[in-house]
Amino acid sequence: MAVFEREDGFLTKDEWMKIGDLTRQCADACRIDPKYYEQYDVKKGLRDLDGKGVLAGLTEISEIRSMKEENGKRVPIDGELYYRGYDVNALVRGALNDKRFGFEETTYLLLTGKLPNERELKSFCALLGEFYTLPKNFVRDIIMKSPSADMMNTLMRCVLSLFPYDADANNTSPENVMRQCLQLIAEMPIFSVYSYAAASFYNNNESLVIHRPQPALSMAENILYMLRQDCRFTELEARVLDMALVLHAEHGGGNNSTFTTHVVTSSGTDTYSAIAAALASLKGPRHGGANIRVMQMFDDMKKSIDTRDEKQLEGYLTDLVDGRAFDGKGLIYGIGHAVYSISDPRATIFREFVEKLASEKGLHEEYELYRRVEQLAPEIIAKKRKIYKGVSANVDFYSGFAYRLLNIPAELYTPIFAVARMAGWSAHRMEELVNAGKIIRPAYESVAERREYVPLRERK
Repeated sequence: MAVFEREDGFLTKDEWMKIGDLTRQCADACRIDPKYYEQYDVKKGLRDLDGKGVLAGLTEISEIRSMKEENGKRVPIDGELYYRGYDVNALVRGALNDKRFGFEETTYLLLTGKLPNERELKSFCALLGEFYTLPKNFVRDIIMKSPSADMMNTLMRCVLSLFPYDADANNTSPENVMRQCLQLIAEMPIFSVYSYAAASFYNNNESLVIHRPQPALSMAENILYMLRQDCRFTELEARVLDMALVLHAEHGGGNNSTFTTHVVTSSGTDTYSAIAAALASLKGPRHGGANIRVMQMFDDMKKSIDTRDEKQLEGYLTDLVDGRAFDGKGLIYGIGHAVYSISDPRATIFREFVEKLASEKGLHEEYELYRRVEQLAPEIIAKKRKIYKGVSANVDFYSGFAYRLLNIPAELYTPIFAVARMAGWSAHRMEELVNAGKIIRPAYESVAERREYVPLRERK
């Protein structure tokens, strides 16, 4: 149980008992009979049972396809993901074929709706390079003075702390918001790496080494350059991280953090507040924090069984689904997605490059364990659960393993997701502002009974 400090000490046992009583009363008052969801046709999670989302808006930024219409029925297909109409697989392959990095090109595409030519891409990269800096004394006053072991909370604090440094912080004109978004896209990696370095220094007694980002390097190269004390990395390492940034940059307007960006932006608030809200959403283990749970699950698996034994592996996965293994939540983390059924295109792309990196690091055997779990898990889930749509490995299944191969600390897994998704959030914030829609306010049906007021002296 958490203990909260105050001037006269800690909470007493009696105070905790009072809090517990209030909590039980609140929980009883909040509990809604499931029958009402069916009665009022409420889509819990704003999704049908088959994963189809309730239509809440329109976007031109990205598209997710996991179903097709066939003879009047929705039929599952291999997942597809498009950025501004371009298949994300083609974007990844195009950058690889040209032996260049793709995240900056992807960011330009998401923001402008077009692929840049060579001159435009060079100019855009140079512009981002101009923002690879922080306000004077920001590192000392914001990052170093109050380090936290929770990097996502630190990122939120860093973003909100930029507000007083911005002389035009509340200006929501498209030009000013674009300037703020470009600044945040460039600064998010610095916040992440520097905050981790500060926390490691103060909390783990490690050496404090921070490097200034290099404008001539790509975003992926800069993350590895700043993170490693010797600033060294291989080309394959940088390419895999760049690909991870591209694949995480955007995922439709309905994912939790992007929808949060639309909702908060529609109120007319400033950019820093909107992005802090998106970060708060991404922090959740059901959203951006899932890849950490995948890694923890595999660590527990390797401690609990002989993973080379197929029977033991099947037994462990069955125990996971039955809530008898790992955290008891009944989940095989990294398997299943709210939208995709047959396959997540991001996981499919990731798998290929993770295999190459695992081979380079001499960890091909561990990669093979992931492949076996990926193949077994859907079969075991299907035996134990009523499946309304197929389940397959999602992007989180391989991304955590990729980051471990890159020697990226687990504390930075979700912040790197945020570094990438900042591009998508920026595009969606601009889309919401440009279309000047109404404030987003969905309806909630009240199922509470009417009650007569009782004077205080007459209450039992």
